Amino acid sequence: MRDYLSVREFSQLTGIEDTTLRYWDDIGLFSPIRRDPENNYRYYSPEQLITVNFISVLSSLQIPLKTISVMKNERNPQNIVNLIEEQERKLDLELSRLRENYSIMHTRSELIRLGMQADISEIQIRELRDMALISGEFNEWKEDDTFYVHFMRFCKAAKDIRINLGYTIGGSHDSFDRFLSAPGRPDRFFSLDPTGNDLRKAGKYLVAYTHGYYGELEDLRDRVVDFAEKHSLTLTGPVYVMYLLDEVCVTEPGDYLAQMCIAVSGPE
Repeated sequence: MRDYLSVREFSQLTGIEDTTLRYWDDIGLFSPIRRDPENNYRYYSPEQLITVNFISVLSSLQIPLKTISVMKNERNPQNIVNLIEEQERKLDLELSRLRENYSIMHTRSELIRLGMQADISEIQIRELRDMALISGEFNEWKEDDTFYVHFMRFCKAAKDIRINLGYTIGGSHDSFDRFLSAPGRPDRFFSLDPTGNDLRKAGKYLVAYTHGYYGELEDLRDRVVDFAEKHSLTLTGPVYVMYLLDEVCVTEPGDYLAQMCIAVSGPE
């Protein structure tokens, strides 16, 4: 009997939990070399380390046990290369997903912190750096269109233009005059995806804030116009509106916090 190892001894030798060894046996993946006919105890041979190592290596690569079971008796160098390359492709996709999720969390946390620190009564002139984004198609507004007509069109087209809707969505106006005529009707919606191929270009911007639901920017428009006249500013645009605090972190829509950035020229 000493030519064989008990479940506990084989577990200690291989580093595989005894419960895992029993499970592998139950599903037919890896069985002991013999069972005691009287007490049904499992016994393993040291040579079975070879099979355990095969299973452990592939399992550590997140290859399903069902696939390992099929491959166990059919393995050869080419089959294993094919299996590993297929797993590499799956992991590449998973890594891409994880990187994007991390980017979304990082982007949103920065915006939320900015919103928590913002003084909504304050209007400032700031030098802003380039900000990457992905813009949607131009919105052709009809007189009776609601905000959501074009917003939902943007969301439906997101997959085609490679937009992850987990990122914060904003709206832009090509010029300040277009913003003045319809502040709640952006020319385009955009995603704050830092891998985007469009830009809010670096430069001098008027930055202001307001509370309220999507598209409710009339009060902010009036405040900005008064500020520009008082400080002899020429507001040229484009205009970018993004919500620092939205439904992700705020319960009441009236508490959403929008930041507006308008390209300016003239004395500060």
